[in-house]
Formats: sequence, structure tokens, C-alpha cells
Amino acid sequence: MNDTTAPQVSLFVTCLADLMRPSVAFAALRLLEQAGCEVSVPTEQTCCGQPGYNSGEFASAIPLAKRTIELFEHAEYVVAPSGSCAGMIAHHYPRLLEGAWRERALALAEKTWELTSFLTDVVKLDTAPAHPTALPPITYHDSCAGLREMGVREQPRQLLKTLCDVEVAEMHQSDVCCGFGGTFCAKMPGISAQMADDKLASAAATEAAILTGGDLGCLLNLAGRARREGLAIEVRHVAEILSGDLYGPAIGEGDH
Repeated sequence: MNDTTAPQVSLFVTCLADLMRPSVAFAALRLLEQAGCEVSVPTEQTCCGQPGYNSGEFASAIPLAKRTIELFEHAEYVVAPSGSCAGMIAHHYPRLLEGAWRERALALAEKTWELTSFLTDVVKLDTAPAHPTALPPITYHDSCAGLREMGVREQPRQLLKTLCDVEVAEMHQSDVCCGFGGTFCAKMPGISAQMADDKLASAAATEAAILTGGDLGCLLNLAGRARREGLAIEVRHVAEILSGDLYGPAIGEGDH
């Protein structure tokens, strides 16, 4: 029987979590349930269309946007463990679509949240995991879309303090792009690599053992670069840390 008083959340898994790091989606699911939400995961969901949209391929992005709207518009809340995908749904769908579809996109935008923002601003999660994990020093990368499109900055820091009893060791220019930028890393690999190196140097200067963030695209980019350069810092999604999932390999270290 459904709990009609519980927030009804549909989880937007994201392509990268589905294909590259499913543990991020499972961690998000655990956190939402820990917050008392009743969570559904539409199995028909696909990419939000962001790669095509960012490349100007609107003809390929529009059908994916419409499909996402059809699958999620009946939810009370839509939550994604990604500021980038949440930003695509909340801000770019209304720009991409016209007429009745734009109206439906605007309605969906009103109920779409990035994970850490939803946990702090809506359901106000303040209870630690059943088996909290003592964390080493940690630093946080603010992704461009999460910070600028979804207003996510203090929320993950607050959760790390409340749930994990750890203060973020702030890196220099934590809000500067890591160089991933969707297709930017493929179109401008030299500049992208330098931006990632600068970000990793800032992270290393904090002496943190873990670099975390809320967007898997950024973290995959930074983890790949760190591994290539032989840096020892672990890279993990903030949802994994908040849910106490620190036992498997970090991002870029192998199968998880």
C-alpha cells in the first residue's frame, strides 16, 4: 500500500549513472528513501537529450525531451543526481519546445530538482545513514550546471556536515569548470586537459583524500585525468559518500 503522505519522487537516473556508474543511482535511491520519500524509477527513461542540444542538434534532442516529459510529468517531484541533467529539464526544455509542449515543459520544470538540493531544500534530510562512515579530508567541485542553473552550492556541503560530520576542505576556484563541458572535452581536448589539470592541482593543494561533486560527467573527466597523471586522490559522487557507499572502487579505478 502506498504511503500517501510521503513525497512521491520519480528518479531520473541519468545516462552516465545508468551506463558508467549505477552505484550513483542506487545511492540516490537510498538517500531519498532515507528521507521518507516513496520513489519510482521509470524503466522506459532514456537520455534527457543534452548532448544533442549542446551540439545544436535540436532535431535529435526534441524527441528525447518529449519522451522525458511524457514519462515524468505525472510525478509529484522529479529528482536527478546531476545538476546538468536537472538543468536540462528545468531550463532548456522550455527553450527547446514550443506551443503545448512548452507549457508541459514549464510544468515539469517546476517539479524538477537536483538531488542534494531536494534533500536539503524540500525534504530536509538531517539523519545520518544507519552505519555512518568516518571520512578522510574531502574537497568539493561545483559543477557549472549545478551551480549556475540549479543554484546548488551550500546544499551538498550542508549534507556532508550533517550526515557525515565532515567539513569540506575548500579548493581554490571550486566553481571553475573542470574542462568536461559536455562535448567541449571532445572538441577542445588540449584546453580541456589543462582545465582538468588546474582543477586537480587545486584539489591536491587542499590535501584532501577524496574529490567529490554532484555531476558524474565532471567526476569521470577528473578521475580519468587523475589516473592518467598518477595522482592518488579518490574521486567519488557525493550521493555515494552521503549514503555511506565507500567500499567499492572509486571512479576510474575499475568496475563498481
